[in-house]
Amino acid sequence: MPLTSEVVTIDVFARWREPVVLCARTTLGTINHSLLSIEAIRARGIPLAGVTFLGEENADSERTIVALGRTRRLGRLPHLAQLTAAGLKAAFAAHFNLDDFLKDPVP
Repeated sequence: MPLTSEVVTIDVFARWREPVVLCARTTLGTINHSLLSIEAIRARGIPLAGVTFLGEENADSERTIVALGRTRRLGRLPHLAQLTAAGLKAAFAAHFNLDDFLKDPVP
């Protein structure tokens, strides 16, 4: 995503050198898009904490991305009918293990 006509978001992440979480949709095309994004992250030397998925469960695609991308699956945030603080908190509690976010990034 361009921030200016000369700077894209991934360039900022590369300067920061902080671990990033790749957010991947669970819809058609996500495997290719996610693997290309993982490759771009690693090519710039950005630590990758792992991938979190957004949307309805697609276990096969999620497994494929994690295996081929040699990364961690951090969890999946399902579609929420209404975005509220309480609903988001409940979804994270049900679908994520916060300890996974504290592990060393995947090289």
